[in-house]
Amino acid sequence: LRTPVIAASGAFGYGKEYHGYYDINCLGSFSFKGTTLNPRLGNPLPRIAETASGLLNAVGLQNPGVEHVLAHELPELQAFFHKKVIANISGFSVEEYQRACEMIDASDAVGLIEVNISCPNVHGGGMSFGASAESAALVTKAVKAVTKKPVYMKLSPNVTDVTEFAASAKDCGADAVSAVNTFLGMKIDVATGRPHFINRVAGLSGPAIRPIAVRIVYEIFAKVDLPVIGIGGIGSLDDVLEFLMAGASAVSIGTMSLINPGTGIECVQGLEAYMREHNIESPGAIIGAAHRIP
Repeated sequence: LRTPVIAASGAFGYGKEYHGYYDINCLGSFSFKGTTLNPRLGNPLPRIAETASGLLNAVGLQNPGVEHVLAHELPELQAFFHKKVIANISGFSVEEYQRACEMIDASDAVGLIEVNISCPNVHGGGMSFGASAESAALVTKAVKAVTKKPVYMKLSPNVTDVTEFAASAKDCGADAVSAVNTFLGMKIDVATGRPHFINRVAGLSGPAIRPIAVRIVYEIFAKVDLPVIGIGGIGSLDDVLEFLMAGASAVSIGTMSLINPGTGIECVQGLEAYMREHNIESPGAIIGAAHRIP
């Protein structure tokens, strides 16, 4: 990557909306909207709720499906984005993950595949693939068996020890991990006493989760020899530096781009200015700095 600042899946769609705000080629890359084998309409409304320091979302992976993305989204994207894109792939069975990743792997527009294992396993009682080490391993092995591009496993934080899942991902052939996905949260309508979301729980993202995400990245870097994309409430240069110093090889901006669409370019320019000011030639000199301080 020319810069370790990228945009996270979900908040960035397929790049079209942000292309109207700035030249998104300034980013290292971006992870496109979570895509499944078949089209999905997503969850019923309401789908989002703001919190004091973050966002709850239960969008439900609304997307047009892999075939549509290959036939329309990626060719249209190439008209204004001239780098390889990150393909974020989701599924509800091991077979779905494998087939979707095999299809997207054939695209020259895709540089790497980010596998979201926070989806419920329809063949396993609905438990998230990312909540079970065995299920996560099955998905990783299945995807690696049919792909040639680098595979990054996007880890769920809703487990006892995320580092164990990172280690398992490495053992199963993953090339890197993204850490972390959203935390489970909930909102109650106090006027009615009912849960705000139809499916009751939602994913919490934004500044509220940043300190926990930094801690998780720090622990993965210390215990597992695998590159990490840091995710969680990143919205400023200081946030970028904190994740890099914790051990992230790149950082992914999500929720904060919804608040300020220019967050991506501001972080890129801020990091470049910081490196010039401190005579740092490569972001590699910053990565893991917190582990080298006595």
